Amino acid sequence: MFEYLKGRLTKITAKYIVVEVAGIGYILHVANPYRYSDSIQQDITIYTHQVIREDAHLLYGFATESEKDVFLRLISVSGIGPTTALAIIAVDDNEGLVRAIDQQNITYLTKFPKIGKKTAQQMVLDLAGTFVDTSVQSDAVSQTAAASNQALEEAMEALLALGYKANEIKKIRTFFEGTSESAENYIKSALKMLMK
Repeated sequence: MFEYLKGRLTKITAKYIVVEVAGIGYILHVANPYRYSDSIQQDITIYTHQVIREDAHLLYGFATESEKDVFLRLISVSGIGPTTALAIIAVDDNEGLVRAIDQQNITYLTKFPKIGKKTAQQMVLDLAGTFVDTSVQSDAVSQTAAASNQALEEAMEALLALGYKANEIKKIRTFFEGTSESAENYIKSALKMLMK
């Protein structure tokens, strides 16, 4: 029903933001509401998706169209509702998410909030290969191409196996992109960073 809202950001809470458009305040459930803190009392554009239930009409908001696209694909998977989809997006690793789905990396997917092995398998079954035409996928492809470093990938897999979370690993991956080390050295350096 609504493609996007353009208005003044008037309120930020732990679960939602309020955007005022033509004198009406719209409650928008978003991932990481506090990332909008720099825009309080300023005009912003939020892409939206409306969910109508028997007991509520809810608006979900997204900073970009590609983030909205990921959300819509996630809620199309059996077992993933809007709240879970927002929690996944809140990790801020959409590129890693797309890559893991396309590579059928169940271990990586289960590191996202509220995602067990069964749901991760369903995500792969329903979504693998569906991101080809999206900007998220092109971002992921370009990132992979730019950092085609097998040793770094092996090190990140090892950190996953050790129980570190996807958002922690994303920061480590970004830090080491474009470098060339052995997997062992990446792991040693990463562990030092993670223990600080």
